[in-house]
Amino acid sequence: MTKLQLALDDISIEHAVELLEKVEGYIDIVEVGTPFLMQYGLQTVREIKSKFFKLEVLCDAKIMDAGGYEAEIVYEAGADYVTVLGVTDDLTIKECIVKAREYNKKVMVDMICVPDLKLRLQTLESLNVDAIAIHTGVDQQAIGRTPLDDLKEISEYVKETPIAVAGGINPKTINAYMHYQPEIVIVGGGIVNAEDPATAAKEISRSIKGE
Repeated sequence: MTKLQLALDDISIEHAVELLEKVEGYIDIVEVGTPFLMQYGLQTVREIKSKFFKLEVLCDAKIMDAGGYEAEIVYEAGADYVTVLGVTDDLTIKECIVKAREYNKKVMVDMICVPDLKLRLQTLESLNVDAIAIHTGVDQQAIGRTPLDDLKEISEYVKETPIAVAGGINPKTINAYMHYQPEIVIVGGGIVNAEDPATAAKEISRSIKGE
């Protein structure tokens, strides 16, 4: 069953809690996005996990070095997932995975700016990461790029690892993404900035479930 991940980026802790109270019944994973993390620190992870303990929490730390050390900090704060960048060294990713196994947590690899998807995906699958995320950054979205082409490509190459996809997904575009059956759909502004976030989350959730 595909999971819906809500990405929280440009938001205050108070607003995040208010939003989650409205949409928690429609989502599976709460993402503490990088800007949110930079603004408020790991307190965001602790507070969200304590208030919404039934939901999984992903900390978008985008680890690039000191994998084991940084992953452990995030897991100690209560996160269920941590992100590590696919462009980093294999050893860094391996160290994240070691800590994930110690804490019974998960590692998601963010493929943003990875130049050769096929080659990198082969290595990542051999490392037994828990999820691989196709990520089209906001700067790339601003010039009209979408992750659909990358999602199509990654779907052809990935054999067993769950695939997550992010980048401009909303109630109007979700069906195009579901055609490729990703295991995790990541939505930010499509819910957060919607006129009625609860309705938007409900619509996306229904599309994911095929209702």
